[in-house]
Amino acid sequence: MEPHAARHVAAEAQTAEERANGSQHGTDTIFESSDTAAASCRPEKIEKPKKADFRQRAHCNPLSDFVDCYPISPDHVDWSVHFPDVFGAAADSAAVEGLLRLNTADCPISYPAERVAPCNCGREGRHVVRFLDVGCGFGGLLVALGPKFPDTLMLGLEIREQVTNYVGQRIRALRRGADGTPSHHNIAVLRTNAMKFLPNYFRKGQLEKLFFCFPDPHFKRKNVRRRIISDGLLSVYAYIMAPGAVLYHATDVAELHEWMYGCCQRHPLFEEVPMEEWGADPCVEAVAGETEEAKRVKALGRFGHDVHMGVFRRRITMSGS
Repeated sequence: MEPHAARHVAAEAQTAEERANGSQHGTDTIFESSDTAAASCRPEKIEKPKKADFRQRAHCNPLSDFVDCYPISPDHVDWSVHFPDVFGAAADSAAVEGLLRLNTADCPISYPAERVAPCNCGREGRHVVRFLDVGCGFGGLLVALGPKFPDTLMLGLEIREQVTNYVGQRIRALRRGADGTPSHHNIAVLRTNAMKFLPNYFRKGQLEKLFFCFPDPHFKRKNVRRRIISDGLLSVYAYIMAPGAVLYHATDVAELHEWMYGCCQRHPLFEEVPMEEWGADPCVEAVAGETEEAKRVKALGRFGHDVHMGVFRRRITMSGS
């Protein structure tokens, strides 16, 4: 065989071998792609935040002016940022993708100088915050009430930075399906000072439920003015509550309960809801047993304390008028 013919035969043999190897490699690639596709079809595990990663002091001074970002008025609050799945196409795209805006250093928010669209600020439409948990802590009450009232928007207010970050990430995990199915699209959390800025967020007669669960007792006489329920603040709460709306307060400190109960009882815009009516209200059970503090009190066993509750209704007209 001539040298050039031998080289030609050898080249054809090498080409055939490479073709065979290429086919095998291609098959492997197909199998690998199939394995990758199968792995991608498996549901991704959504991790919930851990409280240990968000440590902060249990108490803070609500009279300090360290919350410096707040809206001019309720017309300047874009609620679609906090409830993107509820508002749908009208919501901010970054919020839909999971960007948290909690008014904290890690998750900042800014309020516009111009008025927000009426459908997004609650002036028009049916998407309006109706339940408010003041001092929501780690969000136990919000998480419990969210599925019970799926068509109601609920907001938790917390003054502590790291606690707000925890609740925000907890809600985001639930919305992504941390419990199996995406849920809790109707709850949100925001950091602000409720003793100062509630009228900046909520309109007159807007709220249907207002919760104060296990607030800081502020035992010292000089710190009593820091308590979240007082004669003066109840007038603010009455302003943003609708006639017939309900205020709940709960604590395991008997002295604080007597203080809050007394303030509500003597205020002309509130009347006590008889205990006979509590059984028909699912919020009562949630307040008494679903918050982290309530669970802690019950977990203490025979050394624990009772949960003292008060339920008051916003009067339609002022008493004595």
